Amino acid sequence: MSHTSGVRVVTACGEIDLDSAPQLLDALTAGDAAAQVTVVDLSGVTFMDSSGINALIAAHHAAQRHGGRLRLAAPSPAVSETLGIVGLTEVIPCHPTLRDALAV
Repeated sequence: MSHTSGVRVVTACGEIDLDSAPQLLDALTAGDAAAQVTVVDLSGVTFMDSSGINALIAAHHAAQRHGGRLRLAAPSPAVSETLGIVGLTEVIPCHPTLRDALAV
């Protein structure tokens, strides 16, 4: 996890599933009032199941409750397809690269 001028970047890697989704959610909802934007770097994620999707949705709602925003960055083609199928990219902005997500 890194911080830059009100933006927190959380880097996820490997498989996001029933075993690892709680750790992702914990990282995304860690109380940091200084970070108004949290960017989830998904470039290292090879697989995401519904547990990962639910963690992202819960983190999105938590960010909104605290006046913040969540952005997704650099998902692999497989993860991007999963996010698109469930419609998550209609709810949480998803950017093709981390640089793009940070530039918004």
